[in-house]
Amino acid sequence: MNRREWLIATGATVLAAHPALQALAAAAPERDNTPLSWPPYDKMLVIDGCGGLGRWGGPADRSLDAQTLEDARASGVDAVVLTLAPSGRFWFGDEGYQTTLRELAHWDRQLALHPDHLMQVLTADDLTRSAETGKFGLIYGFQDTSPLGEDLDRIAMYRERGVRVIQLTHNRRNLVGDGCMEPGNAGLSNFGKLVIEGLESQRILVDLSHAGRRTAMESVQASKRPLVFSHTGCAALSDVPRCMPDDILRAMADRGGVAGMIFWPYLRKQGQPTSDDLIRHIEHAINVCGEDHVGLGTDASVSPVERTPEFEAQNREWVTYMLEIGFFEAGNTPELYTFIPDLNHARRLETLGALLSRRGHSQTRIAKLMGGNFARVMREVWG
Repeated sequence: MNRREWLIATGATVLAAHPALQALAAAAPERDNTPLSWPPYDKMLVIDGCGGLGRWGGPADRSLDAQTLEDARASGVDAVVLTLAPSGRFWFGDEGYQTTLRELAHWDRQLALHPDHLMQVLTADDLTRSAETGKFGLIYGFQDTSPLGEDLDRIAMYRERGVRVIQLTHNRRNLVGDGCMEPGNAGLSNFGKLVIEGLESQRILVDLSHAGRRTAMESVQASKRPLVFSHTGCAALSDVPRCMPDDILRAMADRGGVAGMIFWPYLRKQGQPTSDDLIRHIEHAINVCGEDHVGLGTDASVSPVERTPEFEAQNREWVTYMLEIGFFEAGNTPELYTFIPDLNHARRLETLGALLSRRGHSQTRIAKLMGGNFARVMREVWG
């Protein structure tokens, strides 16, 4: 288990809260976190391009308890691309492959245990069925191709196991190409071109999130089907490695793909992003790509974060670590959160829809952002 998984994903071990930290958190300015009602939201197909189920402080075995399932129901989200493959460290050997198989088995069990609440999404029609039945749709995805190893035959096996979205790289370099944190920016490898060809032949959606900029552009050029950035931002507004410049976003859109706007601190070079920053990225992406090529990828669970003293202490340690290794911008505050504080509730996407509507965006456009665009690409790629 890596440090990120220990500090964030499991929530099983907490740090003792420090009185000075509690005072600092209490003194920090807070924005209104009240959910906004927006009736058109419940009539829309809502897809989170990168998200999950579970909550900080939930069951240590990551099983889905009643509160987590209620958060999923209350969110109004119809489907989410769920990360199963390991990411965030070097997983080039058999360990990554075995870990991925265990993750597939874990989520297969959750689906079997909660058939009244969950359903697996394997086809574009399943997205519609999820919305019609009120079940929360799980789209199996990877945030790295390391579990493939050098065995392209695994692509077909993973598709048979239900995987429908695969991200080419995480932050680091793998056999496919350079991730966004590699200073060499070496681009897509010859093996990477074969991987894209294999994914497209199996009708698996290719995700370019976390890719280095040269890797991303060369992947678009090598592709024959639409690709996505399931969770990214606009470098024109925040020029950090996790955000993409306009030329790459435009090339992706020209191929028919979608860029999902992330809810992480990458939306600003310094300081904690708010919904205002998120909306600026959404509107810039619309101007660059067109309204048919922008979506949402929170990279967060649908459950809100309970900001207890224990969470605040643990989160500060993790952010400090991210600053030390350069994954957040140097000089940034350790008081960052990987969620939008004024959208820290289960109905966050409805509130975002209300805010966009107040700014004059039409219901038709907002429906595309909420999930219509991802649904279109998924139908085109999956068939």
